[in-house]
Amino acid sequence: MTTKRSVFFWAPRMLGLAAIAFISLFALDSFEADQSLTTQLLHFAQHLIPSFILLALLAIAWKWEKVGGMAFIAIGLIFSPLVYMLNHGRNHFSIAQSLLVVLFITVPFIITGALFLLSHSKTNSAAA
Repeated sequence: MTTKRSVFFWAPRMLGLAAIAFISLFALDSFEADQSLTTQLLHFAQHLIPSFILLALLAIAWKWEKVGGMAFIAIGLIFSPLVYMLNHGRNHFSIAQSLLVVLFITVPFIITGALFLLSHSKTNSAAA
C-alpha cells in the first residue's frame, strides 16, 4: 500500500472513530448525583445506543467503502436539520450558534462519508 493510498484508506476510518468518540461524550450527561449507580449505568448505556449504531456502520464502511460512505453522508444530511431545529427551537440558540452545533456534530459524518467514497474511488482506480 503506497503512502498516498494509505492516507486515503485511513483518513475516513480515523475521522469516523473520532466523530463517534465525540458523540459518545454526550452520554456522560446521564450521570446525576441523586440516582443509584445501576440507574446511572442504565441511562449511560441507553445514551450510547447511537454510538453503537455508528460503530456498526463504521464496521460496514470499513469493509464496503461505497455503501458506508453513502450511509455516513445520509446520516449527516438527515440529522443536520434535526440538530439545527433542536438547538434553535428547544435550547433557544441563535442561528449562528445552532449552525455551529451542526458544524461540530453532523458535518464530520458527511466528511467521513465523502472520504470513504474517495477512498473507494482511489482503490478502484488503482485496481484498474
